[in-house]
Amino acid sequence: MQAPLDSNLNLRLSLCMSEKPDLNAAYALKTPEDSRRLYAEWAGDYDASFAAREDYQLHIHTARAFVTAGGQGPVLDVGAGTGLCGAVLSDLGVGPIDATDISAEMLDQAMRKDIYRDAIEADLNDGIPVPADSYAGIVSSGTFTTGHVGPGALDALLRIARRGAQFTLSINEHHYDTQRFAARFEALLREGRIIHLTLRRVRIYGDMAIGENKDDTALIALFEKG
Repeated sequence: MQAPLDSNLNLRLSLCMSEKPDLNAAYALKTPEDSRRLYAEWAGDYDASFAAREDYQLHIHTARAFVTAGGQGPVLDVGAGTGLCGAVLSDLGVGPIDATDISAEMLDQAMRKDIYRDAIEADLNDGIPVPADSYAGIVSSGTFTTGHVGPGALDALLRIARRGAQFTLSINEHHYDTQRFAARFEALLREGRIIHLTLRRVRIYGDMAIGENKDDTALIALFEKG
């Protein structure tokens, strides 16, 4: 006779099965497996069902900020998703660009855009499986946000960046405050591991956005590896 499932597990499975791929579901993610499950379902129509419909603009702000700061390749697009930020970088003449994401399905969609040199499936919290000092630029749009990655992941990105590498990371402003990014950046500056930190506030969505999160803001953190 099979033992009954724990009631909490039953509830969790029920919630996962009823959860539809949308921004609220993304903000509610708790574990890497939750992320893989959600984005596997969302990958096929992410660009149309979310980015276009919600007038998503963060990837554009992030890519332009990287180029304005003098960023150059080779670049790693962290949390690349379906390749929205990478496409803007490519249009702006940046390259070569590699993509990394926790979702194999999202990376599959990104590689179809023919803008990336390589795709690296990885959980940022566990590190990126590439040699140290691999990249002259690190870009991330939409990964440092509620339900996703906190400041602890910065160490993994610094490891794979060359000295002087340009970082351009968008961080949801609420997430920035609650996860104490400011304290982590202050420590990295004191240790000389990063230099020239600036923060720029931008709107995540454009004027056509109508959802409950339409007025959300992000901070674009620009700095170099010391």
